[in-house]
Amino acid sequence: MKSEILEVIANTQDPFTNLAFGKKSIINLEIDNNIINFSINLDYPISNPKRKKILTSSFRKLLSTIQNNYPEITDIIPNFISKIHPHKVQPNTKLLPSIKNIIAVASSKGGVGKSTTAVNLAIAMALEGAKVGIFDADIYGPSIPQMLGIANSKPNIEANQKIVPLFAHTIKAISIGFMIDTDTPMIWRGPLATRTLNQLINDTLWGELDYLFIDMPPGTGDIQITISQVVPLTGAVIVTTPQDIAILDAKKGFKMFEKVGVNILGIVENMSMFVCPNCQHQENIFSQGGALKMADEYGVEVLGNLPLQSNIRKEVDSGNPTVSSNPNSKVAQLYRDIAFKIAIKLAQKSKNYDAKISEIVIESNK
Repeated sequence: MKSEILEVIANTQDPFTNLAFGKKSIINLEIDNNIINFSINLDYPISNPKRKKILTSSFRKLLSTIQNNYPEITDIIPNFISKIHPHKVQPNTKLLPSIKNIIAVASSKGGVGKSTTAVNLAIAMALEGAKVGIFDADIYGPSIPQMLGIANSKPNIEANQKIVPLFAHTIKAISIGFMIDTDTPMIWRGPLATRTLNQLINDTLWGELDYLFIDMPPGTGDIQITISQVVPLTGAVIVTTPQDIAILDAKKGFKMFEKVGVNILGIVENMSMFVCPNCQHQENIFSQGGALKMADEYGVEVLGNLPLQSNIRKEVDSGNPTVSSNPNSKVAQLYRDIAFKIAIKLAQKSKNYDAKISEIVIESNK
């Protein structure tokens, strides 16, 4: 009986990944007082009550099937455990110690809201239940310190010259902006800037992270190419506006990652539309459909469309990003949905079995 029920549950399709759960993910299956209890390991964060309800429903649908053979069974009670794995990176790179997945957030064009998107996505992923960090790779215009409200903070340097990242809004962060005065320009040539970034990311004591977001600098020059070749990227997210000029540059960034074998997780269309707060009229100020056309052309997904909204700008300028300062807003939910899609995209990828990273386990009742 127990083995047959295990088989039925294992063959059930995950409603988020569209993959069968598999026997290896199911642990501690017991039948007590005609109730099936079990835990299941999920390769994505699962703290969101609505998402847990969807998962629970997918198992409850099995009840009638099981009762055909075992009519005495009265209920199925799953317990969800987030056990995020490292996934495959581009060729000739190795995972950084203790960091399972590194995600580049890129635009190849300035002014499209890439950094705002990156910091909100990082916080959103943390709210979904993951351990998250953000690395500010925009060495000439670091903005993450200001956006996180810690622009005047300095990280501790340990005796071994390792850097302790700062912590704000549920995520760890490191940036060259923590090391210099806010009004000091970085007049560095490419090789020096590249070496500095490599040192920052490798000499930071990140601790255990499920996901590290990299806020990429705009463009496709030396720094961007070096990061995409040397840093073990599990995937990249392209941020653009619907405007044709922004899409042209976004395509260049897409091709750069594609050439070095970095998986493109999808496109985020920022400033997609403006909705008047008074009359609710919607205006497509920066055109419309640009990201969708690009996604169709390259065979990827539009992960989400974010509005042009003054609150997003005001909140991030004040060091209180929207997802943190107004977590129940519609915009915050959009960021959380995009972050969850990113996690699902990675969960659908091949695992990196070469990685030797201790597992982070987040238990969650139904």
